[in-house]
Amino acid sequence: MAVTPARARTLALSLEAASEAPHFDRAAFRTPRKTFATLANSDADINLMFDAALQDFYCEHAPEAFAPVAGGWGRMGATRCDLKKVDEATLLSALKAAHGLAAPKPKRARKQKTS
Repeated sequence: MAVTPARARTLALSLEAASEAPHFDRAAFRTPRKTFATLANSDADINLMFDAALQDFYCEHAPEAFAPVAGGWGRMGATRCDLKKVDEATLLSALKAAHGLAAPKPKRARKQKTS
């Protein structure tokens, strides 16, 4: 049932254009646009950057594994996932959801001026 920190890192880095960089006392996983998750150096948890709807969904779907981060970050969607209490399929689903929010927005085609 539990996901190891090494497996969580592998799953996060398997997503399109994902990279890893240091972030205070955590490892940040980001797209070219922004961070979608951070893994604690203590290896106990991973924080996912959700919007309010995704936070509600995952916290209701697996309340033993997911909870809003305390304070303002949690009110903005940051959600803690306890790696000892989450299964791999649920974590991968959550990572994909957070990654989708952080993915670069597609460029809109410019309209050609006609004279």
